[in-house]
Amino acid sequence: MKIVSIRDIHVGEGVPKIIVPLMGKNVEQLLLEVNTIKQAAPDIVEWRADALEEIDNLEVVKETLSTIREALFPTPLLFTFRSHREGGNKRIEDTYYKELLENVIQTKAIDLIDVELFSSNVIEIVETANANGIYVVMSNHDFEKTPAKEEIVWRLRRMQELGAHIPKIAVMPKVPTDVLTLLDATYTMKSLYADRPIITMSMASTGVISRIAGQVFGSDATFGSGMEASAPGQIPAEELRKMIEILHTN
Repeated sequence: MKIVSIRDIHVGEGVPKIIVPLMGKNVEQLLLEVNTIKQAAPDIVEWRADALEEIDNLEVVKETLSTIREALFPTPLLFTFRSHREGGNKRIEDTYYKELLENVIQTKAIDLIDVELFSSNVIEIVETANANGIYVVMSNHDFEKTPAKEEIVWRLRRMQELGAHIPKIAVMPKVPTDVLTLLDATYTMKSLYADRPIITMSMASTGVISRIAGQVFGSDATFGSGMEASAPGQIPAEELRKMIEILHTN
């Protein structure tokens, strides 16, 4: 198993890591969030840049990133622009998605970059990340349904094939058995195919158990909310840590 190590955080080893999102619309809101979530001692902080009002201005993005990085260091930082088709806040062209991610990667002010599996420039972005020493969290989000187990496993395996350091998938359950499908797929991926950490979750209130107990089936990290949740079903990070540590120690 390849471990993703960022300073003293080792994803894929020990207790599952807790990732907390920043959802502010501007620098002032983001700094307020940073100061608040520090109290929860997240393992990794995710900047959901699709919430930024001036996301179409690369200079503003880079200046904001620099400010966040300075305020958070040494906590590892994951940069994410979640596309509108996968539940994000803004619509942008695929060409700008590539330009945005590559510009952010080249600042080297982040530790990890989220790259969506079905983006049209996924291979080029992964190459840029590798050239700059940035880890790739390759992701897929289905807000409509939970695909069949075989499809979930295929998507995770495809991410691994494309060079993801951490494959990640989130799906929406319609019924409780959909959560079992996601957890079964997680276990199959982890036990048969994965040679690196993976992150999986079932969303909304029905899927909350997957955010707490995903580690039992092979998920190496989970997302907890800070001041604002970035997806339905997220638990406040401080509460989530207590639950995960109880499961891990028992």
